[in-house]
Amino acid sequence: MELEGKRALVTGGGKGMGAAIAKRLAQEGADVVVTYSVSKGPAEEVAESIRALGRKAQAISADSRDADQIRSAVQAAGDLMGGIDIVVNNAGIFRWGMIEDLSIEDFDDSISVNFRSAYVTTKEAMQYIPDGGRIIFIGSNLASRAHFPGLAAYTSTKLALSGLAHALGRELGPRGITANAIHPGSTNTDMNPADADDADMKVAAAARQAFMDTSEIADLVVFLASQKGRSITGADLVIDNGANA
Repeated sequence: MELEGKRALVTGGGKGMGAAIAKRLAQEGADVVVTYSVSKGPAEEVAESIRALGRKAQAISADSRDADQIRSAVQAAGDLMGGIDIVVNNAGIFRWGMIEDLSIEDFDDSISVNFRSAYVTTKEAMQYIPDGGRIIFIGSNLASRAHFPGLAAYTSTKLALSGLAHALGRELGPRGITANAIHPGSTNTDMNPADADDADMKVAAAARQAFMDTSEIADLVVFLASQKGRSITGADLVIDNGANA
């Protein structure tokens, strides 16, 4: 197994992409702690499925808008597992609206959940991450190209994750710690279902003309988290069926 003995923290791991990532990390041998904000039941199910594989797992409540809750969750994860080798900053929300219509509250929530929480999580996790650790940010292909109007808040926050990955890749390189941003395109999740009214438009925009499955994102996370990804850092990896081609 690629990640035997590793310890992973996945934020927003209760469902969708985060759940798929958490389960895949466990399948490759890692113990996994997931955080959730409102999806307690699904997050507990994710943790139980991981324990069924013989790994340590726990679901911890943490509002990604609250720095104190994030710090407490990271500390609990580090103490439970005896350290953290892999941090996957996955928690995110989608707030859409033209700039004249989008409220300041929605913009602030986007900043807090999509970007600030990733910064706070990573900062707090540094006390637990050994040399050779992995930091992964889940962004969006909309970070580099706004495919339709109304994306000012979302695109800005996802692009900010790229900047954080670039800076930390340089900063932490001497310790062998990598930091990268994965930018998925349209992936079938609760937040972006493949049967939504606008799904046909998104499919048509992709070169491969298909939605992705969360397992594809999880596979890329495992690659970056493994020894195979040791030389990739400070990078943006776009996986979007060629939508940005």
